[in-house]
Amino acid sequence: DTGELCLQSAQCKSSCCHRTDGLSLARCAPKAAEFQECSPKSLYGVYYKCPCESGLSCDVDKTIVGSLTNSDFGICKDPR
Repeated sequence: DTGELCLQSAQCKSSCCHRTDGLSLARCAPKAAEFQECSPKSLYGVYYKCPCESGLSCDVDKTIVGSLTNSDFGICKDPR
């Protein structure tokens, strides 16, 4: 449930295990809504920004630098 501690996103009803920074504990968080910041799907299962709600796409500048520094955030947009 939202607010519960998690180690990976699969443990959360929202499928988003979120931490605010590298030192904080990760907790389940709701998915990002339209015009909110988002992350593309993560390999690690913990997000600094949650992926978008269903039907929205995370418009991200996919650069090598961004994915290495974990700062490749985007904005949720309706693709239609």
